[in-house]
Amino acid sequence: MPERAVVAGKLPRPSGGRRWSSFIADEGTGSRPVRGLHEATNPTHRVRVEYDVHTLLIHLSDEDGAGWTTVAVDRTTRRCAVAQADTARGAYESLYQS
Repeated sequence: MPERAVVAGKLPRPSGGRRWSSFIADEGTGSRPVRGLHEATNPTHRVRVEYDVHTLLIHLSDEDGAGWTTVAVDRTTRRCAVAQADTARGAYESLYQS
């Protein structure tokens, strides 16, 4: 996707294509649960969610599937942190004190 200029801290509003869609489940293999979702028209664009009792980790791939962005969400407060390199660890460590 082409880069868009940021003005006053905000991206320009996209034109056209305002219809929202949802990611769909990956194909299951046998009795193993499906753990990933992908965009119907672009299966390399994926999302996966992991959790423990304290934290949700939401992993979102780049449009081409090459890189990842992770959002760590504290389940109690809903505070969140985002990381794009070493994503899960970076987001988790950005959310919580050492």
